[in-house]
Amino acid sequence: MTDKILENRQKPARRWLWIGLSLALFVVIVMLLFDTDDTIDVQATNTSPPPPTVSVVSVAPENVQARVSAFAEVRPRWDAELRSAVSGRITAVHAAALTGAKVERGDHLFSIEKAPYQSAVAAAEMELEQAELELLRAQNNVTVAQRQFERDEKEPPNELAVNLPQLRIAEKTVAAAQARLNAARNELKDAEVTAPFSGFVTHRFASLGQTVNPGDALIHLSDDRQFELVAELSQADWALLDHPISGATADLTQRSGGALGKAQVRRGGGFLDQNTRQVRVFLDVTNPDEGILAGDFLQVDIPGRRIADTVTLPESALTRAGYIWLVDDEEHLQRLSPNILFRSEGTVTIVAPDGTGPWRVARTPLASFLPGQQVTPQSDEG
Repeated sequence: MTDKILENRQKPARRWLWIGLSLALFVVIVMLLFDTDDTIDVQATNTSPPPPTVSVVSVAPENVQARVSAFAEVRPRWDAELRSAVSGRITAVHAAALTGAKVERGDHLFSIEKAPYQSAVAAAEMELEQAELELLRAQNNVTVAQRQFERDEKEPPNELAVNLPQLRIAEKTVAAAQARLNAARNELKDAEVTAPFSGFVTHRFASLGQTVNPGDALIHLSDDRQFELVAELSQADWALLDHPISGATADLTQRSGGALGKAQVRRGGGFLDQNTRQVRVFLDVTNPDEGILAGDFLQVDIPGRRIADTVTLPESALTRAGYIWLVDDEEHLQRLSPNILFRSEGTVTIVAPDGTGPWRVARTPLASFLPGQQVTPQSDEG
């Protein structure tokens, strides 16, 4: 019994002994880890890091010819929905009237029943013949009456005595009959619908056998020989042009950069667009390149006036915030907000900074640049 009591008393002591040994082992391990920590030698130095290298482009003031660019939609000069001028049944739909067809001016499109109009022409011709006959009779009566008074050696008392009013009525009757004949012939001509200009049929509304009335739509025809463009310019860009601009030649360029020929300025200015408050310039393309299609957007480059004291930089030199960074003679950075004149083909032309130049401009400025920061400029030439 005494042995069991002693054994029970010794168990807590052993437990505490093991806990103490574990804590001691843990402390030893931690000390070993601290001793084996990274022991890279760090040497203190008073030398500052070298200034960052900055690629610069050297520019000098020059005289340049401004170029104003804008995007404009290509529109056909003539774009019409052709409608019937007469009524009747369509007796023929020609191949040129089918949707997508390319037509030339004068090509036949539709034939409308002609019998009523042929009859009207014949009736008008007969009416004209009768009117001309009455005119001949009136002229003869005037001649006879005048000769009678001459033989009697008397003066006619009035115009009625020599049938002059009847003659004037007969002349006007002939003129009216001739006008009715011309109208009847025009209606007969309108029964054969032809293309008023060259272009493409974009939509057909009427079909064979359909009865149409004056004003009913037949086809939609879009010009393919002459195009128009309307470019909108800011008032600042408008001021860069050499006025008057009528007759100036502009270059047309695809959005991808390919050249598409020339356009001539018809006129521009005079008023602002009510919605955009921009100046509108109207251009004509009379001999379009095959790549010019109605509805496309093209870049229009209009030559402007010559401007002195400008600097042309790569567009990369301009930060998103609209600044450029100059490197002064002491190789410190100076930030400048430029007066941009125009952009052209990956370059930006600005008013030359104050001074005589040349200037060193950071080609690709970094967001980390600070005014007054010292740098090591490296020019493109080496």
